[in-house]
Amino acid sequence: MSSNPHTKGSIETLIHAKWIARVSQDELLVDHSIAINNGIIVDILPSTLAQQNYLAQNEYHLNEHLVTPGFVNSHGHAAMSLFRGFADDLPLMTWLEENIWPNESRWLSPEFTQVGSELAIAEMIRGGTTCFSDNYFYSIDVGVAAQKIGIRAQLCPTILNIETPWAKDVDDYIRQAENSFHQFQSSPLINSILGPHSPYALTDADLHKVANKADDLDCMIQMHVHETADEISQSLEQYYCRPIARLDRVGMLTNKLQAVHMTQLTEHEMDLVAERDVKVVHCPESNLKLASGFCPIGPLKSKGATIGLGTDGAASNNDLDMLGEMRTASMLAKAVAQDATELNATETLRMATLEGAKCMGLDDIIGTIEVGKQADLCATALNELANIPVYHPVSQLIYTANRDQVSHVWVAGNIVLKDKELMTLDSHQLRQDVQKWQDKLKN
Repeated sequence: MSSNPHTKGSIETLIHAKWIARVSQDELLVDHSIAINNGIIVDILPSTLAQQNYLAQNEYHLNEHLVTPGFVNSHGHAAMSLFRGFADDLPLMTWLEENIWPNESRWLSPEFTQVGSELAIAEMIRGGTTCFSDNYFYSIDVGVAAQKIGIRAQLCPTILNIETPWAKDVDDYIRQAENSFHQFQSSPLINSILGPHSPYALTDADLHKVANKADDLDCMIQMHVHETADEISQSLEQYYCRPIARLDRVGMLTNKLQAVHMTQLTEHEMDLVAERDVKVVHCPESNLKLASGFCPIGPLKSKGATIGLGTDGAASNNDLDMLGEMRTASMLAKAVAQDATELNATETLRMATLEGAKCMGLDDIIGTIEVGKQADLCATALNELANIPVYHPVSQLIYTANRDQVSHVWVAGNIVLKDKELMTLDSHQLRQDVQKWQDKLKN
């Protein structure tokens, strides 16, 4: 790729990398550089030319690194990091109804949400995540924390029909979600949509209210859908149809829906999902840990569905490690399909970057390394003994690297991780704050 003569001269940042995986194209760039100005990628060119053509305020020489788009964590519950390891090895509904929901009712507050979200954001940045989706309460507090730290986020304020400290009924939850939507309308990093918990947590009338509000705001909806076999059987017993059919009835089965988990799908439902361009968010490690089932990645992919990758919350995973999630996703897809070619390394990286951005409606600004896009980038060193020899850098990233090898992370051109050190968070204070909450929660 040749230099753009209109962008020569002084710039903010120049990143020289051994390898660059743009994701927009399968071709891997070797010994190339990324020029960044005002948070935007302005050029991608051979490193020898970059040094001739640009004078940068900040220059990084990453001679043993693979630079990729920042990872997009398409589903999670950030504040629930304070419940990490709190209720392990339990079935989903036991975990949720007897452990998580009662303790959320007791402890949920703006302070709980802020500290838990900061802990999650710190973990995600250190693992190369530059954008995350958050389905939780007190969404404005999450957004303020994310904005202050400098990470990109899509807020999905939870909507339920049970009372919590945050809201008393569906109308109240929707009002809170609308406040969150308007709060961040002008933010360059944060946007807010609607996050109805699940079909089983809402009546048909509730679902209609959510669908109508999404139409009014012209925003997306994120929801846990077809997560377990029990969810399907209960829907058939109570509503005489499967959950996806209920969502279709209320007009929610559209390209604005982010359907999380999707482990129980018929052939017809997969066809419908692909035809309507419903966005599927795959959370393999959480589904494995809660024994929820397997999302049929191969068939969905073959039908043309958009599939992003999420970690879910640390209470059910128990980490927010996108590199680990990628490896699990690829291995699981191969095992389920009984096909070693299923979800190869390149496809897996795409799922964790561009496809995740598509799920969140952000693929026009992030998800690939291209001129004109936001400089959301992750640099991972591939120089450990466990990584070499490096014949195929993307394969080594997916199958041999771990998140401790992520050394640098940029969001909108701003460096938030430098030489493995968090630049916008006080790790010492965060540890103290988390310890305070651990002492409260264990009593």
